[in-house]
Amino acid sequence: MRLTTTDLFALSQMAIEAAQKAGALIREYSTKEVAVNNKEAADSLASQVVTEVDVKAQNTIIEVLSTSISKYDLALLTEESVDDKSRFEKDYFWCIDPMDGTLAFTEKTPGYAVSIGLVSKSGEPVIGVVFDPLTNNLYYAVKGQGAFKNHKSWQPDLQLEGKRTFTLHMDRTFLKYEHFDEFINGLEDKLQELNINQLQLQKQAGAVLNAIWTLDKAPGCYFKLPKPTPGGGSLWDFAATACIFNELGAPATSFDGTPLDLNRRDSTFMNHRGALYVSNKEIADTVRALMRTKL
Repeated sequence: MRLTTTDLFALSQMAIEAAQKAGALIREYSTKEVAVNNKEAADSLASQVVTEVDVKAQNTIIEVLSTSISKYDLALLTEESVDDKSRFEKDYFWCIDPMDGTLAFTEKTPGYAVSIGLVSKSGEPVIGVVFDPLTNNLYYAVKGQGAFKNHKSWQPDLQLEGKRTFTLHMDRTFLKYEHFDEFINGLEDKLQELNINQLQLQKQAGAVLNAIWTLDKAPGCYFKLPKPTPGGGSLWDFAATACIFNELGAPATSFDGTPLDLNRRDSTFMNHRGALYVSNKEIADTVRALMRTKL
């Protein structure tokens, strides 16, 4: 079935409720000692860490969304459950990360959030909801209906003109990248041309808030390089934020500039194409140009 504008709005409200309930649960545990376990995932520590809170948050979300799954015949893809491949059969699927940035959560630092997206079978994000339990900031978007922050229409200033500071939001693993210093020097040179004289590095957050902060603390960028091995984030790391970026007209693409492959058939990982989130297209072109000879 094809979802109408009314359907999408109703589903977005359910996703908001689910994200806020999961966020409230996460907040309750944020000052407690929580058992940390490892799971089979990619090769980074951040992707391997899981806690009881991740699972409880996921259960909370699914409980709220369960009626929508049956009513609208939706599939379900979540980080803490096995991919049943129903996303290839249904017209839409919920794409859920109950707590992105689990490593930050275990370290009791900012950088974790709830992320709920609704994605079409073709891989187009049509709803995106992100909730930050630490700040209570709620970000969401619905295809064709705009983007919102804390239930108010949201249009952050994404222009470079007049800005003096630019933030590179990155994963900690990027610090070990063999061309890291060369990339930073090249980016600083380009920013100087744009009269931006300060480059800040932010490396504490998960993929979801890295993307959101690229908008909320603009100008900035966040990217995942393509690579041959599994990793590079997963579908649930990018589905919700991609919808928000799309509604704001900000670039959220694969690293090569093609659309994000948000219903990848052979894996849930995004390593095959990488991802690039930027607050401004000119910076997207710069980042790609700086990395083109290094991939």
